[in-house]
Amino acid sequence: MSTKNKKINVMSLFDGISCGHLACDRAGLEVGSYYSSEIDKYAIQITQKNFPDTIQLGDVRNIDFKKYAGNIDLLIGGSPCQDLSKAKTNRQGLNGSRSGLFWNFAEALKTLKPKYFLLENNHGMPKEAKETITNVLGVEPVLINSALFSAQSRKRLYWTNIPFNKDIQDKNVDLQSILEFGNTERKKSKTVRVGGGGV
Repeated sequence: MSTKNKKINVMSLFDGISCGHLACDRAGLEVGSYYSSEIDKYAIQITQKNFPDTIQLGDVRNIDFKKYAGNIDLLIGGSPCQDLSKAKTNRQGLNGSRSGLFWNFAEALKTLKPKYFLLENNHGMPKEAKETITNVLGVEPVLINSALFSAQSRKRLYWTNIPFNKDIQDKNVDLQSILEFGNTERKKSKTVRVGGGGV
């Protein structure tokens, strides 16, 4: 991603604890304004502790994106996957109350017209939903398993216009290397439970 050594303004929808800000920092990108849309109060507390200059926008459904048009260089988000996941019976897909928030990302992209964007979601979504997202965003998704660079096996789809090397080398991070206590013979895990033990 070329930013010609200038600060970039970022809007992160479904921001969580602002891992997007951390990713920008680790990529060597200097963040100017970082706008976060998040509703979980604990996630917001963590964000404001780590990145106190973050501008909180609240619920994505209530944002007037026109106010920020022309001022955002990078739009990112991992829209909710609950209505797309195989784990949910009778999933409603992009019509669901949670996964349907994808349409707010689409609205933001259309209105803000950022130079770059990145959307992440569940690889196990229905084919129709995948095709819809692809058609709306205008780019084909890339499947990446987080096991290549973390101790978690987590296949995700990424839609982006950011040029990058898709030949991602395995960093060989195993589960034992991230545990604070205990031992495991597993190399990777899909989930890690805290407190009760077990991976």
